[in-house]
Amino acid sequence: MPQQRHEAPSENGAERSVRERIVGAARQHFLAHGFRGVTMADLAEELGMSKKTLYAHFTGKTELLEAVLGAKFNEVESELAAITGRSPSDFAAGLHAFLTCLQRHAAEIQPPFVRDVGRDAPEVFQQIERRRRELIERHFGKLLTEGRREGLIRKDVPVRLILEILLGTLQSVMNPPKLTELGLTPQTGLTAILTVVLEGVITSAGSAGGSPERVAGRINEA
Repeated sequence: MPQQRHEAPSENGAERSVRERIVGAARQHFLAHGFRGVTMADLAEELGMSKKTLYAHFTGKTELLEAVLGAKFNEVESELAAITGRSPSDFAAGLHAFLTCLQRHAAEIQPPFVRDVGRDAPEVFQQIERRRRELIERHFGKLLTEGRREGLIRKDVPVRLILEILLGTLQSVMNPPKLTELGLTPQTGLTAILTVVLEGVITSAGSAGGSPERVAGRINEA
């Protein structure tokens, strides 16, 4: 029988490790400082590798940017799935964990990245909008359904309508031109939108025995 070869898996693992290191470094730089001013040569130098190695994994900055965003959204997806799976019958705990996750990930995205996406990569922003919608529909929808079952979400407004209001507001506000116009960061914009929407649909019981306005404070604490 022919001998089995074991080199390929280890080579593939090494390649994945290099790729992940590239994506991690680009993520830190792109999301905090933007990507327009950085070149592939700059990234290669920062990573201590040759441009040839960098281009062996990514054909250009746009492909690398897409990989960065894919990794980030996959991370958010995994965390939100864990939250909704861990608190299937505890709306309050699930909501707090959900908001904390979204706030943390929004805080990573700084104005220079928003500026560069709006100016240089509108097609990439379309991917961001699609993934954002999928995450909200899949995971926040589950959370709202549980909240309604517990009597903490108003029953006179359909969950589907709540989601559409949230998604429509996110699309209208959480885009590069509007964020710039309003002087908002992704984190402050997200906080404001969640505050307004949740205050409108959470019952007094869902606000821990107080008025729905108390939701705003808990969103800001998340």
